[in-house]
Amino acid sequence: MRETVHVPLGDRAYDVLIGPGLLAEAGALVSPLLPRPRVAVVTETRVAALHLAALQDGLGQAGIDTVVLELPPGEATKSWAHLGQVTEWLLEQKVERRDVVVALGGGVIGDLVGFACAIMRRGVRFVQVPTSLLAQVDSSVGGKTGINTGQGKNLAGAFHQPSLVLADTDVLASLSERDFLAGYGEVMKYGLLGDAAFFGWLETNAPAMAAGDMGLRVAAVRRSVEMKAEIVTRDETEQGDRALLNLGHTFCHALEAATGYSDRLLHGEGVAIGCGLAFELSARLGLCSQEDPSRVRAHLKAMGMKTDVSDIPGDLPDASAMLDLMGQDKKVIAGTLNFVLARGIGDAFVTSDVPRDVVLSVLGDALA
Repeated sequence: MRETVHVPLGDRAYDVLIGPGLLAEAGALVSPLLPRPRVAVVTETRVAALHLAALQDGLGQAGIDTVVLELPPGEATKSWAHLGQVTEWLLEQKVERRDVVVALGGGVIGDLVGFACAIMRRGVRFVQVPTSLLAQVDSSVGGKTGINTGQGKNLAGAFHQPSLVLADTDVLASLSERDFLAGYGEVMKYGLLGDAAFFGWLETNAPAMAAGDMGLRVAAVRRSVEMKAEIVTRDETEQGDRALLNLGHTFCHALEAATGYSDRLLHGEGVAIGCGLAFELSARLGLCSQEDPSRVRAHLKAMGMKTDVSDIPGDLPDASAMLDLMGQDKKVIAGTLNFVLARGIGDAFVTSDVPRDVVLSVLGDALA
């Protein structure tokens, strides 16, 4: 049941392996990358309690020794302080440029460790072992690394591709339903931005996938990674097409900022709600039919996911304040907000030609 997706980036090319049982085989899979039988593993405490022993066993079977740093879980770990901690620790462990660092965890760990590896010795190799659905289909692939700052999410970072990604679909069984469904927000996004047939497949199969069907999980992760790999290969450093991957994210980042990057709204939940808002905005601009946003929201409801802004607990700022939060987004160019909009399901495009009053009306109606 194993699938391999190759990311063909010349001398920075790598494989993404997807399927059950990869932790147990980590030693055999990582060994070819190693100049000496030793890796530094950076993880966080919750993930370590669930999966570190299995990874160490898998590496140990190939005679690979490990040193381990465990960090606190949560988005707050993507900080300057923890970036410094990881970098200093790796240097203390005498990690050399040819060595390999393993990032075991979700998107927070992958982003943080990847950034530390990008800046340490001007580039140390690393292997992503993503343990959340969101990380397996999105953040572990494509080489975007970074941390959050006081001004917003992911505003300090680097493009630094991993040397290998091991997406063990067995580990998804340890996720809470909420975390799994939040990751599913990113899976659904791929169908919405560029593959209407995949979105239709998800409408049929995603409930069984969420319930645990391993074959469907492998297929959904594989197609998501294939689509991301295609886009990253065309546009590694986000000069054009790669921005399509931000469907739903301009709204999402504003909602995350408004909720203080807290557990009130998980990233994937924000992406899902943001996709619905992006399609609503597209429909109001006459780009797609009103059936499209209705279909997106109906699918979210069928999956038992947060669907509307009103599903977010607690108070939110008004529409004008939300628009100001959108202005802090990384995708602002010359002070102009760029949106990913759609001409229909599976047909997204990037534009800056969006009247402010229409965005305000979509936000106002959503907040009402």
